[in-house]
This record gives sequence, structure tokens and C-alpha cells, in this order.
Amino acid sequence: MSPIRLIAVRDTELSVDEVRAAVADPAAGGIALFLGAVRDNDEDRGVTGLGYTAHPSAEAEMRRVAEDVAAKFAVFGVAAVHRVGELAIGDLAVVVGASCGHRAEAFDACRALIDELKASVPIWKHQRFSDGSAEWVGSA
Repeated sequence: MSPIRLIAVRDTELSVDEVRAAVADPAAGGIALFLGAVRDNDEDRGVTGLGYTAHPSAEAEMRRVAEDVAAKFAVFGVAAVHRVGELAIGDLAVVVGASCGHRAEAFDACRALIDELKASVPIWKHQRFSDGSAEWVGSA
């Protein structure tokens, strides 16, 4: 079975349980999850909402990142799901997970997965601020 268990870009609400179930494995002693949520501020500016837009290649790029993580870490399973469209404060924008034999490996793999997703996957955030201004922010 491939360690790449779930990769998706969706315009619907994300499920933590879905990602946890996707990476679960009987040999895994550690499952690490990261949840990225929409916060109400950014650098001392009030945020009222935001939207995410993805390039058509985003899902393929997410898979490439997951494959790289699987090659570097002793993972049993990795998963990543990112939301696009309009999101409200508190909504989940991204859920990633990794399972490994031990907790330290799972934490390291999960962190590498989210860090590389944010650095290289073509997903852009459009933030709206309480002062009426807005800005586009790099990738995911």
C-alpha cells in the first residue's frame, strides 16, 4: 500500500477525522496532525475573512511534496487536504497528517509536509482586513 493516502484540494469543509483515518496504520505508534485555521488577525491587523485560490497543478504538486516526505521519513501514511474558496474566521484551511512508528518521526514528517506545502504548492490567499483593505499572500 502506498504511504500517500489522501491528497485533495476542495471547496468544501475539511474533516480532521478523514485525514486521521487516512494515515492510520496498525504499525503506527505515532500519528501527527496539523490543522491550519483562519485567524482573526495578521501582523496586528484585524482579518474579517479570506479566500483561497489554487492553480490547476496544486493537487499534483501536493502529491509531489507528499512523495518527497514519504521518501525522507519512515512514514506509514501521509495525507494533505487544502480548502479553496471563501472561508470564515475559525474555518480549517488545511489539514495534514503523518503516521510513523514513533511520535518524534510523526511530528517531524508532519512538520516537513506542511512547511513544504506552504513553500511550494501554488495556492494563494486573499485576506480581507477590518480597515477595508485586502492583500494577496504567497502560496498556501
